[in-house]
Amino acid sequence: MSTRKQLKALAQARRGVIVPGAFNALSAKVVADLGFEAIYVTGAGVTNMWFGMPDQGFMGLAEIADHTARIRDAVELPLIVDADTGFGNALNVIHTVRTLERAGADCIQLEDQVAPKRCGHFSGKEVISTEEAVSKIKAAVDARRDPDFLIMARTDAAATHGFEAAVERAQKFAEAGADILFVEAVTKEDEVRALPQRLATPQLMNMVIGGKTPIFGAEELGRLGYGIVLYANAALQGAVMGMQKALTALRDDKQVLESSGLVAPFAERQRLVAKPQWDELERRYT
Repeated sequence: MSTRKQLKALAQARRGVIVPGAFNALSAKVVADLGFEAIYVTGAGVTNMWFGMPDQGFMGLAEIADHTARIRDAVELPLIVDADTGFGNALNVIHTVRTLERAGADCIQLEDQVAPKRCGHFSGKEVISTEEAVSKIKAAVDARRDPDFLIMARTDAAATHGFEAAVERAQKFAEAGADILFVEAVTKEDEVRALPQRLATPQLMNMVIGGKTPIFGAEELGRLGYGIVLYANAALQGAVMGMQKALTALRDDKQVLESSGLVAPFAERQRLVAKPQWDELERRYT
């Protein structure tokens, strides 16, 4: 089964499959090595880790396509790719879909914010009109070359227009052909529980650590009917804390030992980047 069909089956199973975010090829390999079933290529993570900047629309199509291609080469899991607003109008969305499909994405996420967008859990968001947002989803659906390539439609309207308006938009995105729906940054537990009852299309729920949405366990979200439970930047936040701890020890103690528990062992690092396999290839071709 192709990775695109695998992802469709995961979403349609509605069992709350956890999908962690990856911000580069090595973080994707860690996700895959730990047995997760799919990966989210996070725009916020790429922006934070590669530019050292906040998630406020600084990432472009070329950057996310390059990261997608590198991650696609590194892992065999289904990839959901954060395409922000599609990087422009409906015509730009067509180019975005074709570029990311070619780069190895299995699904792209498009949102209805005004450009430049910002993190869904920041204040000050604005959204485009429902009509324009629907047109962009239609353009994305029509632009894909592989019918198994998935379109995830995200709305940020809950923050600006209220929960009911967000549900209404999501339903219109489904009618426009979206395969997965994503109502971002709902703030009440009752809203989290209500969405799978209100929308028939498979849905993603975003669990942002420290964000606006109440945290639910993935098993409960699965019972509620969510297909995907996204932890877009758990790996990033863990990596930042790990770096801070290791470097604080280095600063204070003037050394860091492999036995400290603060760093991955040298051998583990080589295993993750498949050095034994590359050594075998070197022997074969030398």
